[in-house]
Amino acid sequence: MAISSAGIGSGLDVSSIVSQLMALERRPLTALDTKEAKLQSQLTAYGSLKGALSSFQSAVAALANPAKFSAVTASLADTTAATVSASSAATAGSYAVEVQTLAQAHKLKSGTFATTATTVGSGTLTIQFGTYSGGVFTLNPDKAAGTITIDSSKSSLAGVRDAINAANIGVSASIVNDGTGNRLVVASKDSGVANALKITVADDDLANTDNSGLSQLVHDAATGGTTNLTQTVAAQNAALVIDGIGISKASNTVTDAIEGVTLNLLKANTPGTTTLNVARDSAGIQGAVQSFVKTYNDLNKTITDLSKYDAANKRASTLTGDATIRSLQSQLRGLFNTSLSSAGGGLNTLSDIGIAFQKDGTLKLDASKLNTVLADSTKDVSTLFAAVGKPTDSLVSFAGSTADTKNGAYALSVTQLATQGKAVGGAAAVLTIGAGSNDSLNLTVDGVAASVTLAAGTYTAAALAAELQSKINGVTALSSAGIGVTVSQSAGVLTVTSNRYGSASTAIIAGGTAKADLFGTQTETAGVDVAGSIGGNTASGSGQTLTGSGDSSGLALKVTGGATGARGSVSFARGYAYELDKLVGRMLENDSLLDGRMDGINASIKSIGTQREALARRLEGVEKRYRAQFTALDMMMASMTKTSNFLTQQLASLPSAGSSNQ
Repeated sequence: MAISSAGIGSGLDVSSIVSQLMALERRPLTALDTKEAKLQSQLTAYGSLKGALSSFQSAVAALANPAKFSAVTASLADTTAATVSASSAATAGSYAVEVQTLAQAHKLKSGTFATTATTVGSGTLTIQFGTYSGGVFTLNPDKAAGTITIDSSKSSLAGVRDAINAANIGVSASIVNDGTGNRLVVASKDSGVANALKITVADDDLANTDNSGLSQLVHDAATGGTTNLTQTVAAQNAALVIDGIGISKASNTVTDAIEGVTLNLLKANTPGTTTLNVARDSAGIQGAVQSFVKTYNDLNKTITDLSKYDAANKRASTLTGDATIRSLQSQLRGLFNTSLSSAGGGLNTLSDIGIAFQKDGTLKLDASKLNTVLADSTKDVSTLFAAVGKPTDSLVSFAGSTADTKNGAYALSVTQLATQGKAVGGAAAVLTIGAGSNDSLNLTVDGVAASVTLAAGTYTAAALAAELQSKINGVTALSSAGIGVTVSQSAGVLTVTSNRYGSASTAIIAGGTAKADLFGTQTETAGVDVAGSIGGNTASGSGQTLTGSGDSSGLALKVTGGATGARGSVSFARGYAYELDKLVGRMLENDSLLDGRMDGINASIKSIGTQREALARRLEGVEKRYRAQFTALDMMMASMTKTSNFLTQQLASLPSAGSSNQ
């Protein structure tokens, strides 16, 4: 333990002397502390800068979406008739809308049962979807039929309900007590006349159409069919008139009557019409541009606060004169001052829409100039901010780009259109299907194997095609992989076509008892990918999508139809928001200039720590040595003082020379 008291014998203040000497010795340590504090302050400042850059990147990334600047608004005068929304695909205009009827889902009810535990029966239920018209049931080829097994454990009213719901085949079941007993209510989940229900039964009591056992749930409203369930709500399409054009839709959510406009029908407004207005969302676009200006100014403030010099108080900020922050700021401003190639939007610089730098380095928006641009239908603000491609051909759409795609206009040529894989029968199909004789079919669609069993019966060619399509699309292995088919007929000859385009699209009839009767010796053709060139360079095709090479590398175009040969051009430009997103992303990368500077500071702080530890160990030794030396000096001085006092006493006791002579 260090001595902290005054000198033991001499009165020498050893602690004070040592403290003063050590204060001098610790000056290098204080210098290290000061240096570390400065480095820590710089590290904190860089952290703040990094956070501001990250926030700015998030903001501009959102602005890089073309839809942000292509929004439209839609409004309906009578909001009780429907609600409305619109996408960027909608065209500005005014429409007269009359909602005549709403779409309804088919609902059926059973007879009464004493309790929910009352036994209904056992066997299998087959539920199909289609249209009843003129006493004929026509199968909906787009809705897969479902078969539900009702065994003894599920044979109660509640058990049947639960089995139907668990099957998840497009119907729902519930039990309603109407005061006279419990009724099973079965409803189609989808509205529309093409989604009416046909329920057939294979009853374990071997009587499939009587009013006992599971047959109590039979419903076939076609001529000659058996109906033991009672219809409570008829399947019905929505009917509306838009600008004098009658429209019928299966759902009350109408998405394809007016391009880009979605109507959610609420009630019939007959008689009378209401006005639907679709307009360009100028306020939304202006807000997006203002957001862009604000996000940059927020970043600029952070940079300014970290690097400014207060001349009045002669006080520098943490990063004043820092080369790293100057470099980042220069890169950002350099991009803003770059003129961008237009993607058909008629705009090349931010000043074209009223954005300009101020003397203090901030951006300012001239709202009046922006509004003038927005009122000009030949100008597209999205091309200034997002990565946008604008094809001249209406059957070609922009599908994406990469960082390698260069701005410019590229000629498009298509040498081969994408096709779908298909299997075409060699002869007219046999129209009578017998259970266990010619009712099974094995096939492979897009590389996925499937097996189906057709319902026994005598069909028309169209009905047989619908039955086959419904059964194939109902195979879980296909639907879960997003695979589907369309089955058509011509003069009784069946064609199975994959819904996919390109070389991965196939339809192969592999076998089964129905193969010969349905297809004979079929012809199978695999799909092909689209082929062509973009900007004179051969493009790679996948399905309907062409992807460029060379200057157009990464430029993806979807060709949905048309002819082969020259197909116009596509103008591509990466806007400011897109470019800023990529630039700031590079600034924030692990090996960026900013990270390199922060790594250097951390290394310096670590080195200071090492130096401090070494200096502290040396100072500890120096202090011990000083205390030992001054303690020894104190003791020596005390001893000398004691000797001096003894000699003084001794000398004082000696007789004087005068007294000895007397």
